[in-house]
Amino acid sequence: MSKIAFIYPGQGAQKAGMGADFYEKSKTAGAVFDQAGETLGLDMKALCFEENDKLDLTEYTQAALVTTCLAMTRVVEERGLKPDITAGLSLGEYSAIAAAGGMEDLDAIRLVRRRGILMQNTVPAGEGGMCAVMGMEAEKIEEVIKDLDGVTIANYNCPGQIVITGKLGAVEEASAKLKEAGAKRAMMLNVSGPFHSPMLIPAGEELAKELDTVSLHPLKIPYVTNVTAKKVEDIKETKALLTEQVSSSVRWMQSMEYMIRDGVNTFVEIGPGKTLAGFMKKINRDVKVCNIASWEDMEKVTEDFR
Repeated sequence: MSKIAFIYPGQGAQKAGMGADFYEKSKTAGAVFDQAGETLGLDMKALCFEENDKLDLTEYTQAALVTTCLAMTRVVEERGLKPDITAGLSLGEYSAIAAAGGMEDLDAIRLVRRRGILMQNTVPAGEGGMCAVMGMEAEKIEEVIKDLDGVTIANYNCPGQIVITGKLGAVEEASAKLKEAGAKRAMMLNVSGPFHSPMLIPAGEELAKELDTVSLHPLKIPYVTNVTAKKVEDIKETKALLTEQVSSSVRWMQSMEYMIRDGVNTFVEIGPGKTLAGFMKKINRDVKVCNIASWEDMEKVTEDFR
């Protein structure tokens, strides 16, 4: 039996103007943006729709992106397209959980606002770093870095694209060693911290306190977690997984492979950009991937499923 998955991008997909057409054309989407702004005390419309310096700052990016993705999702659902399972890359997992019925949209947005602040501020600037490694198998990367203290894999994005993270010096050393070992490219990333590294364990512990203030609901459909690359059907597992997710590897490639084995043959990427569709071309070209980044995309995709 074929299944449809909704998948959500992570940090880096944000762009000025995202969701503006949904706000203009849908009361449902407009309410998500307006209520998110009221809840956080932010001008969410200015943050998402206008060119500004804040959108690329982690403490603002996360709330802006989840607000946009969930506003789009609620319109897609109104048009009759519903998923059998969801997943999101890193930050996108919060959109996936809300779309699966596990938490209210505003709680997801409030949580990622706090998560963004914690991730940005837990490690002092200049102490951590990240590096994208191109053209090398994950197993080889693991072998090269296994004896280096302070560096781990942050993201298994797709074959040939892995991100490492950790102490700045260790990441720079690993970058050099990976190039020597045959990596096509090893490119230091312009990020504000060593995301998805053990250095962020304290951020996860603080986030757990915030999670205690949120009512989690029984899931209507499963979602796949970055931590284990397996589906979650019991919401009671979610708090521990989201706590761990901040400092553990994002197993996106493994998550997509798991979903395909589970019968998913259509993936609908909801949110700005086409990052996840690009990853899927390298993971498995046999599945269908649709993108909903604009109102026009939404009309076309939902019409195709009627």
